[in-house]
Amino acid sequence: MKPPPTKAPLPWISPLQYRSPTRAAPSPPPPPPPPPPDTPTPLRYIHHHDLARLITSSPSAQRALDLFNAAAAQRGFSHTPATFSALLIRLARGRLPSAAAAVLRRAASAPCRFVEPQFLPLLRLLPADHSLTLLRLLPALLRRSRVSHKALAVCLDHLVSSRCPDVLTELLADLRDPQNKYLPTPNTCIYNILIKHYVKKGDLGTAFNVFDEMREFNCADVRPGLVTYSTLIGGLCRGGKMKEAFELLEEMIEKGRIVPDQLTYNLLISGFCRLGQVEKAQSIFGFMRKNECEPNAFNYAALINGHCKKGEVESARGVFEEMISSGIQPDAVSYTSLIGCLCRHGNVDEGINLVQEMWQKGCKADVVTYNLVLEGLCKDGRTVEAMTLLERLPLEGVKLNCASYRIVMNCLCSRGEIDKAAGLLGMMLQRGFLPHYAASNTLLIGLCDVGRVADATVALYGLVDTGFMPEASCWARLIESVFRERKLRRSIELLDVLIAEG
Repeated sequence: MKPPPTKAPLPWISPLQYRSPTRAAPSPPPPPPPPPPDTPTPLRYIHHHDLARLITSSPSAQRALDLFNAAAAQRGFSHTPATFSALLIRLARGRLPSAAAAVLRRAASAPCRFVEPQFLPLLRLLPADHSLTLLRLLPALLRRSRVSHKALAVCLDHLVSSRCPDVLTELLADLRDPQNKYLPTPNTCIYNILIKHYVKKGDLGTAFNVFDEMREFNCADVRPGLVTYSTLIGGLCRGGKMKEAFELLEEMIEKGRIVPDQLTYNLLISGFCRLGQVEKAQSIFGFMRKNECEPNAFNYAALINGHCKKGEVESARGVFEEMISSGIQPDAVSYTSLIGCLCRHGNVDEGINLVQEMWQKGCKADVVTYNLVLEGLCKDGRTVEAMTLLERLPLEGVKLNCASYRIVMNCLCSRGEIDKAAGLLGMMLQRGFLPHYAASNTLLIGLCDVGRVADATVALYGLVDTGFMPEASCWARLIESVFRERKLRRSIELLDVLIAEG
């Protein structure tokens, strides 16, 4: 039986393409009109922790302030200490102290319970006058009668470091005034900051007056300690008053019953070495050990430096070896002092070996160390090795400075090695460094003297591009050399440069 014949499939018509033959297709609805440009996009409700995070990470302080104000416009929203603190720190870092002052006045009238740690970073970030204003406002913000010793110490240390004498004087006047109603009675930390301030100013008389005032107190909160004595001893040592410094050390031990540490001893060691009295500095080591205080790396470094300044190579090497035998790894300062001493006294190869030893022991040599090696090589006339170092060290990650190149350039010019000096000039200009003014003039004249007038002209144009102007005698020598070679056009160009540059 044959199956019934199948009909051809009808063409499939999509419902989306179907149109009724009796009705016209409806036109699509017009798109909604775009919102006017002045209509702000409605913000979702923002919570306090999200707002603090957005304020902290905002790209600008003004944007942080806008977020703060926009959040306050939300129904039922009131700022918390966290949002106030985040905005204040952002405004201080954005250098908008006036805006921060306005927000602080607003915070003082807000029903928030602030805690002191929220304002301590602000005391360090604000300018000196605004920091003092905040300190005076803290009792109202914290709902207490006076600020704490910690807040006072932070503000005082900031004012001392900011070098604003008028604002500091104002705070000191409040501190001395027994009628002030917002500052606590000074404790040891406050007195130590004041003593450090006067010692740094070089006013040892006032520093010791504050010290005497401390000793007049008979309470545990005000008592000279190790920091107090060390600060005064350091001031005496820097002033060369070593006898008074040692007497103060003895007073600290006998009367104050305070045990010195390595830092205190190091002040005396460095002071004696600064005066060239290395033998007395050496005796401090014995004094330290007698008082059960073993020298550390800084003590050894100071003594090594003292011997090096006097040119006592063997003594410096002996202290260095003693340091290693005591189980103390030399630091970069110790290595650099000894390397400089060796290079200055003709032992450059030993100095270079010490540099390699530094790398092997993980103690990285810096530009100061390499400049000492370059000086030693130049002093020995080993300019080829010095040039090789200049070319190689930047490729190894060592950041040289202008002095590194000038050391070698001055040596080459003084020795008359003009060819090498010209090559070094190209390297310097390519790396953005400029020789000394005298060395540049010497190099240009030297090139003219050996008949390399074209090279002198090229070098001149390279130097002029960096703002260099040769002295009159150098100009005359250049023009004369160019005329002698009958290069009139180049001479006129040089004269044009001379006239244009004045």
